Amino acid sequence: MDAETTARFELRARIIKALAHPTRLFIIDELSRNEQCVCVLTAMIGADISTVSKHLSILRNAGIIGDEKRGAKIFYFLKTQCVLNFIGCVESLLQTSVREQLRMME
Repeated sequence: MDAETTARFELRARIIKALAHPTRLFIIDELSRNEQCVCVLTAMIGADISTVSKHLSILRNAGIIGDEKRGAKIFYFLKTQCVLNFIGCVESLLQTSVREQLRMME
């Protein structure tokens, strides 16, 4: 692999790594329905604000979510809707895997 190809795949891996956590997947799922402030997300997740903020920062740095300050609150929104296609693909893989496992048990 040349340096340009390596760099491109490293960038792809960075985005995929940002998705690779249950809390971040939950955040994406919630933001796919509606924007939320960090206070609401913190309550939904049941973690402290610094932990939730770190997850939000990882998603924001990967370009997956965006934020907007309104008064004293920061609201987060899903910036790249196409990430939902990837998550849908993962769901499809899970369903296929379960069906195959059930067939093997018959």
